[in-house]
This record gives sequence, structure tokens and C-alpha cells, in this order.
Amino acid sequence: MVTEPNAKICQDAVRSALAEGATLRRSFGLLRAFRFESSDPDQFYDPLAQDWLRILLAAWRAWRPEAELSALRALDVGGAEGRSAVLLADIVERSVLVDADPDGCREALASGVPVVRGDGQRLPFADATFDLVASSNVGEHVPQPWRLADELLRVTRPGGMAVFSYTVWLGPFGGHETGRWHWLGGRYAARRYARAHGRPPKNLFGVSLFAVSAADGLRWARRLPPGAVLLAALPRYHPRWAWWLVRLPWLRELLTSNLLLVVGKR
Repeated sequence: MVTEPNAKICQDAVRSALAEGATLRRSFGLLRAFRFESSDPDQFYDPLAQDWLRILLAAWRAWRPEAELSALRALDVGGAEGRSAVLLADIVERSVLVDADPDGCREALASGVPVVRGDGQRLPFADATFDLVASSNVGEHVPQPWRLADELLRVTRPGGMAVFSYTVWLGPFGGHETGRWHWLGGRYAARRYARAHGRPPKNLFGVSLFAVSAADGLRWARRLPPGAVLLAALPRYHPRWAWWLVRLPWLRELLTSNLLLVVGKR
């Protein structure tokens, strides 16, 4: 188990590295991109994938500055079309994407990135297979998000890093396309969406969308197994000066739209 002084040094290094890009301008840019999720997905997903890559590389370099990026084996869990896995493939030795629907991973397949069919809650890989394991905005779409998080750690090698990010239910984007109506209940929001649009939402509450709180993630981080150290727990899309929100119960549930957890493995 990492000693407390070393843990503090690592945490400070990772948070400092992530803070460099966590500007108000960047937050507004991502917020503008969210408007195009349905109408023009490329304008939404491309900036999001680029920003995710920035987070992964900044955190990794702070955690393992001596390690060559070109020698890493990386796993993207639930990467949809595969934009992040494709970006990683240009940097690391091997980038692999695992998804429940491989046929939908068009960009990864077109770019030659290996795509494996699998459930993130039961990853089809042996223990300690990858150096960098990442999952972006998948936790709210599975019924057992903390089993998913445990699986990310299981397949991470000693010396590696797992990065888990998910949408907080009571935050402004918790209901996804059903808008702020999710604050009145997920099933109500889904019924309202169906009445307004003549079809059910893509993310159906209780089926492919679940209520996950910021407190859930922080509780998971407090029970990490021996050999794992929490390097950062912060609101992913917020500027650096707003990271303090995660320390405030209740308020963090409403204002932390997405929780980012970075874990190093000794």
C-alpha cells in the first residue's frame, strides 16, 4: 500500500496537471458542444473525445512521468463509436475498445482499432492486462456502476491507472435528452419525452439510464483495495476554481454534472 506522504505527492501532481486545462473557456466550449448531441453528433462527440484524451494524458504523465506513452496498452470501456480509442491508438502501443455493441463502434472499426464485445461489469480480460484503463460516461448506463469501476481496477496493471467518469443523476444533464424533467423522476421524464416526441428516449430510465450520485462515487473511492490510491475526484467539466463543489454534500449533487475519478495502482 502506498504510504501517505507519497500518496499526497501523487495526488498533488495529478490535480496540478489536470488543472492546467481546466479553464472557464474550456468549460463554456464543452457546454456549447452539448447542444449538438442530437442535431450534429460530430460537433458534440469530437470535442468531448479530444478533451477526454487531454485528461487521460495529463493524469498519466503526472502519475508515471518516466513511462513511455508509446509502450502503453490502453483499454477504452464502452467507447460508443470509438473516437477516444482511435485517438489513443495514435499515441500508445495498443489501444483496445470493449463495448456491448461492437457493430456500433464505427470509427474504431474503420481505423483498425481492435473492438471486443463485452460487458463492462464483467470485462473479458485477465487481471492486470492494461496500463491505462478508461471509461467515459458509461457508469450511468449500467445497473451496477461500481462493479464496472471494480472491473476497471482489476484489469489495470500495477503501476497503471484507471480513470472513471460518469454523469451525476441530479446534475443538469442527469436526464440526458429528457432534460431537467428528470428532477421529477426518471420514469416521469421518459413518459413526458415520449408524449412530446412520439417515441421513447434513447436513454430509457431503469433500462439504459440509472440514477448514480456523486456521493456513490466518493464512497467507492474510500473503499479502494490495497495497492490502489485515489489521485483525483473532481467535477470533470468544471473550471479549476469550482472543484471545491465536490466537498459539499447535496450541493455537489445538483452542480457537479459529471464526476471524474482517477485511481493509480501500485
